[in-house]
Amino acid sequence: MESDLQGTELNKIYSDISDMIQKINFKKSMQNRARTSISLLVILFMSMTWTLYAQPAKEKQLLESIRKEKDETKQFLRLLSLGEYYAQHNIHKADSLKDILLTKSRSYGDSIRYSSLMFSAEINELMGRQEEYFRDILGCQQFLNKLGSEQVTFKIYRHLGYYHSSLLEFETADFYLKYALRIAKKKRSNAKIAEAENYIALNFMLQNNKDSALFYTDQAIQYARRTSNKGILAESFNTQAQIYAYFGQLEISVSKNMISEQLAREVNDLVRLARYNRELGVSQRAIFNLDAAKDFFEQSYLFASKVFDNRQMGLALSNLGYVYFEKKDFKKAISTTEKAIDLLSLINDYNGQGEAHNILGMIHRERKDYNLASINLNQALVYYESTGNKEMIAGVYHNVGTVFQKQKKYANALNYLERSIEIRKLFGSRNQIYNTYRVMSSVYKDIGKTKEAMKYLELYTNYTDSNSTLQAATKIAELNELYRSEQRERLIILQSDSIERQRQEKALTATQLENAQLRSNFQMYIIIAFLIIIVLAGVIVFFRWNQTVIKQQQREAEMSQTLLRAQMNPHFVFNAMSVIQSYIYENDTENSSKFLVNFSRLMRLILENSSKEFISLETEVEILQKYLETQKLRFEERFEYSIDCSEELLFENAVIPPMITQPFIENAIEHGQLHNVEGGFIHVSFEKRDEMLSINIIDNGVGRKGSEKNKKSKAHKSMAMKITKERIDNLNKKYKTEGRMEIEDYNKSLQTGTKVLISLPYRTESLN
Repeated sequence: MESDLQGTELNKIYSDISDMIQKINFKKSMQNRARTSISLLVILFMSMTWTLYAQPAKEKQLLESIRKEKDETKQFLRLLSLGEYYAQHNIHKADSLKDILLTKSRSYGDSIRYSSLMFSAEINELMGRQEEYFRDILGCQQFLNKLGSEQVTFKIYRHLGYYHSSLLEFETADFYLKYALRIAKKKRSNAKIAEAENYIALNFMLQNNKDSALFYTDQAIQYARRTSNKGILAESFNTQAQIYAYFGQLEISVSKNMISEQLAREVNDLVRLARYNRELGVSQRAIFNLDAAKDFFEQSYLFASKVFDNRQMGLALSNLGYVYFEKKDFKKAISTTEKAIDLLSLINDYNGQGEAHNILGMIHRERKDYNLASINLNQALVYYESTGNKEMIAGVYHNVGTVFQKQKKYANALNYLERSIEIRKLFGSRNQIYNTYRVMSSVYKDIGKTKEAMKYLELYTNYTDSNSTLQAATKIAELNELYRSEQRERLIILQSDSIERQRQEKALTATQLENAQLRSNFQMYIIIAFLIIIVLAGVIVFFRWNQTVIKQQQREAEMSQTLLRAQMNPHFVFNAMSVIQSYIYENDTENSSKFLVNFSRLMRLILENSSKEFISLETEVEILQKYLETQKLRFEERFEYSIDCSEELLFENAVIPPMITQPFIENAIEHGQLHNVEGGFIHVSFEKRDEMLSINIIDNGVGRKGSEKNKKSKAHKSMAMKITKERIDNLNKKYKTEGRMEIEDYNKSLQTGTKVLISLPYRTESLN
């Protein structure tokens, strides 16, 4: 393979470049290191790559511009542009260049350092190195306050959303992604809106919320259509394809991905074409269209080879090996899968290597070479355990169990099969669990335990029966969707007529039975009606007596809420007055004037609204903004804040008990020592969930454990929690709801920061 040979040579080139950089760095005290190192780097890079590859015009243009540029900062930025070009046309070169860019970026400012780190993150994501990708993204957080750009914030928050979604931390992921979406809408960037909504859709997908996932992909497609970028539109359709595939609607998934593939072809996006064709192959293989799957995997490999994407090449070969395995062509299956392992090992794609070794294990099992089967399956486990891929670990356990069964090592077989079932139950991978039930039944039959064999056979039968029903329903939905999009109405009408006839027959039978039942029980209904009248009369008398008691309880609850709010306000006012006093002592006229104007508006809002049971959410947000801005002035801008309010809430004129969030924000700033934390932040969000108003308050302060060292802080937090809990209890009592308050650490491993969730009855101005 010529590309493999060239890739090896290119690795040597970049190794030589790294050595050159080290030598240049050693001479730092002797000369202007930055200018010299960049120039030598460029000269060496150009001379060596030109001898190996015939550069396209764009690549030659970029290299020439780097060579001619005299300003060292601009020269570095041009080199970064070259890396971004390689990300679309030569993944191997991009991957090799990223480490050089990261090393050299340390000599420059925050903006260049951030761009280099983000470039590294995106290349690591492309190469399937999830751990390295997450490391880079978390490292990018330090630039949120340093750069202060909404464009930077959007990009980092989008990636942080994906990060938390991958960890199944869905609420945190939703916060970051919704905030990114808010920025995109503020900037009116259709491309960024589509990007954010695609990732929001994937987050809902992992929560098994199909309707919300598809809603956001539909939105993403609409915004993507408003751009002239076919790549963005292709990605939106691909996201929709992923969702349909996740929920088992493979025919629809294929149709959506075909649209993505066509769009990518129109702009010659080889990187996306490699991925889309592989995904199409996976869907075709799942519905046993093996020849079609083979063609797609071969196309994926071809496209990936053109951009030197070892990962996609390896994944394509791995899937192709599985097709040969299904076709019982074990010789081709082994050779193809081994080539996949060689490619994937070059880039340390552990999940990819785990998949390839798992396939090899199955192949050798069918060849009855149980020793090689066990070796490869154990190797697959090592790779999957290193990435924490529980779903795939369960699949390998299943395969190990089948190997032990064929070896007649039944105790070992049952052990691994049971572990597979346990994981699949825990992580929701129930679509494959029935296969394990079937094998368990077979093992128990082999060892003569008929009762256990029948038990697992029944589980297998029940699951397959229910699954068949679900598949049939899903199939109908798929057909309806496909035929609607393709305007094939005739077949739909035929299906509908058949279903309607069955429905009418059932309805007629049900009506006949109902009429017979009514005639036979007519006299009983008369007696029951008479008894109901008597009971209702008694209920009316009791209800009138009970109303007086209920009204008294409501008045007591309202008085209790008013008293609780009165307990909170003095503490807040005292802190605010202390800030004013400090400015006066310091003779800071400008800031004291700015503070007094802000504080006067805040006090007016508090005095006007604190006695009310509910105020508009818009007013509550304004109070919080004034309070947080006041605290920022007090602590000399040493922390950042954001308030995110769903547009739906503002549109519906949602209301909220006044100052219910203020104690926790105060705790974060005062007792969480937010002003002493590097990159300190506090985020507040309001949204409607299941007819409840959900409030999230997140900060990265010292956390509950850190603040417990201060007895005064601990006492105040306890009082705030007690007061808020009593207010929520009163609201639950009055409106018959189940509001709640939950507090946990933001960073669970370090026990720092705080996450507060408050759930309140959802009320609007019209209801009050």
